[in-house]
Amino acid sequence: MIEKVLIANRGEIALRILRACRELGVATVAIHSTADENAMHVRLADESVCIGPPPASESYLNIPAILAACEITGADAVHPGYGFLSENARFAEILAEHGITFIGPSPEHIRLMGDKIMAKKTAAELGIPVVPGSDGAVETVEEARRLAKDMGYPVLIKATAGGGGRGMKVARSEQELENAYLTARSEARAAFGNDEVYIEKYLDRPRHIEVQVFGDGQGHAVHLGERDCSLQRRHQKVWEEAPSPALNAEQRAEIGEIVAAAMRKLGYAGAGTVEFLYEDGRFYFIEMNTRLQVEHPVTEQITGLDLVQEQIRVASGAPLSYRQEDIRFSGHAIEVRINAEDPETFVPSPGRVDTVHTPGGLGVRVDSALYGGYVIPPYYDSLIGKLIVFGRNRTECLMRLRRCLGEYVISGVKTTIPLFERLLREPEIQDGLYDIHWLEEWLAANAEE
Repeated sequence: MIEKVLIANRGEIALRILRACRELGVATVAIHSTADENAMHVRLADESVCIGPPPASESYLNIPAILAACEITGADAVHPGYGFLSENARFAEILAEHGITFIGPSPEHIRLMGDKIMAKKTAAELGIPVVPGSDGAVETVEEARRLAKDMGYPVLIKATAGGGGRGMKVARSEQELENAYLTARSEARAAFGNDEVYIEKYLDRPRHIEVQVFGDGQGHAVHLGERDCSLQRRHQKVWEEAPSPALNAEQRAEIGEIVAAAMRKLGYAGAGTVEFLYEDGRFYFIEMNTRLQVEHPVTEQITGLDLVQEQIRVASGAPLSYRQEDIRFSGHAIEVRINAEDPETFVPSPGRVDTVHTPGGLGVRVDSALYGGYVIPPYYDSLIGKLIVFGRNRTECLMRLRRCLGEYVISGVKTTIPLFERLLREPEIQDGLYDIHWLEEWLAANAEE
């Protein structure tokens, strides 16, 4: 069993990992930048090491400094959380070269799924339904034009090394194609140092459905149901729920088993999420995230399973502690992401937090590292907490969320709490009738009023 975990992250996810380690009796090491010296996970960890100044490139992405922290503390494993180095195959390889366990999938699987073109090819070979599109990188505008004509407009041009909506452009007609193609390549080059792009059919009103999977690399893999992450702004999720209001039990079981079978064939180890666009009863693979997701708590709520503890067990060499027939889905869960941002302009709002009062009661979970007097630094992502509510059904869940948002107090900085209070008044949200474009259209319409 792993004895000491270095947590290569910060904020609420670092605290989440620390808690899982504590319950397993595993010692913890917190790393931090100088900006995070007073962070909650630093205060609670068994040991802490400062690894650099505030910029992430000089601290949380500084692999030599993280290796030095492992050496100093004797940590025999690293949990990367999400973001930062969580999907960096070379980081996982370097840890292995130094005899340190990376709590996550193999470098080969990280690299395979990190390349969008190879991921799509692999998914198709494993029997996962994919979006019609190019077989590889599209080198010229002429090739893009031919492919678009064959599959029909609209089409989506995407960076092969992309993420977060960068290097992604829609062309709704041949007249728009050349500009979309050149812009996507330019954005990809600037953001990722790689201007390769590919092209695929663009779905007009899909939902974003993702399937949580878990494998042990020993021939066992399961699915833990799906999450609906369709409420997004600029391709960033803001609200996630499970199960999806759009699926029935048969659809859930069918896509879940397809994905679990694929992970068994792949020999995948650890937690992963296979993401789909879903439209007119059909699923289309878009990517796989080879890490823990921000929204993993909604899956934990409806299954009663601790995904982080299972990550640590599997990384220790243990087989999965449950089979598919052991997993039972119950109730409904919703997570909303609380960001330190203006709820109307979405401008970041770092600064000193004066007061924090979190909601409580039956079916309520708050994953956050905030406390009164804490200073939110301006250098990192604006996510400061996640409010997760659970109910016997979606209606109860929505009512509980409304109550909790009214109780949640964070003073001193602006937050997105008022945004969710407004969303809960919308009939489409109450009825679960939304797609990946709904939130941006709603925001645009309300901004015009």
